[in-house]
Amino acid sequence: MSFRILAINPGSTSTKLSLFKDLSEIRSVNISHDAQELMRFSSVAEQEEFRLSLIRKNFPAEGSGDHEGKLDAVIGRGGLLRPLEGGVYNVSPPMLNDLRSAVYGEHASNLGAILAQRLAEEQRTNGGRCAALIADPVVVDELDPEARISGCPEIERKSIFHALNQKSVGRSAAGEMGKSYQDLNLIIAHMGGGISVGAHCRGRIIGVNNALDGDGPFSPERSGGLPAGQLIKLALSGRFNEEELKKMITGKGGMYAYTGTKDFAELFNRIESGDSRAELVYRAMTLQIAQEISRHGATLKGDIDGIVLTGGMAKSTELVEDLKKRISFLAPVFVYPGEREMAAMAENALDVLSGRQDMKEYV
Repeated sequence: MSFRILAINPGSTSTKLSLFKDLSEIRSVNISHDAQELMRFSSVAEQEEFRLSLIRKNFPAEGSGDHEGKLDAVIGRGGLLRPLEGGVYNVSPPMLNDLRSAVYGEHASNLGAILAQRLAEEQRTNGGRCAALIADPVVVDELDPEARISGCPEIERKSIFHALNQKSVGRSAAGEMGKSYQDLNLIIAHMGGGISVGAHCRGRIIGVNNALDGDGPFSPERSGGLPAGQLIKLALSGRFNEEELKKMITGKGGMYAYTGTKDFAELFNRIESGDSRAELVYRAMTLQIAQEISRHGATLKGDIDGIVLTGGMAKSTELVEDLKKRISFLAPVFVYPGEREMAAMAENALDVLSGRQDMKEYV
């Protein structure tokens, strides 16, 4: 028996949709949204009807009178919810309430479950049996208690990172090794606009940097962890307001702050043309990523089955090779370039539909 699954990934200026038959992608579309048009909405949740109408227009429901065309599940990108363990979750009224009220934060991904529920309801109204799901949202929190201690009682370390992609490539690497993800210890680095590095211990991510707030290594647009004393002086200098400081840490920090570009390919073009500053920034970023990976050797007590590199930056063979020179002494290195959110969502939905994974409830 095969299943038809629709995956939805709402972004700040786009809504991506992919239709799968099991794990084979049948059709996909990326709906772009004009940033000025979105500004008329006072909150992300208010964009619900606007985005839903564009989905119906650009990705109409298939086979409304045809059983073969009905959807078995609609799975949305998980948004900012309360901290929870990894897995696949049924979209429920408590989840929708938290996302619509943005009680845990405002982000475009909050629309994932909301849109999934609306589209699944339409399928059920037409006689189908369609589940509304999310999987491994960015707030997956499986940290060990000692990983939460920051050194300042007023500040607790938080787990906010690329959980969906990290868990997905972890399962892929385990399959490549002929083992189960739950039986392995892995260090997984997602390298994109933000960089998160997680220590995966037998299926649980027991240590990871807060990539949303710019913690960890600096990235193409985020500052990474900064010297606290100097940051305090900068914040109190009167030179910058709160919004400007936030942008310096996430959005206009890291590689962009030093070079004026967030484009990794452009950085390499500058290096090849003899730009010594671009080369220095690249080497510094590579060093910090390698250091973040290496420190999780301690998290896993030296028992490491593999290191996995993923995300858009992993498409760079130069970066991958430079990182291998610094980290391959720890464990074999596996590379899964790009971001695989749509396939990862379909994979999780299929696991639930086929009974290989239990569906969890958000409470």
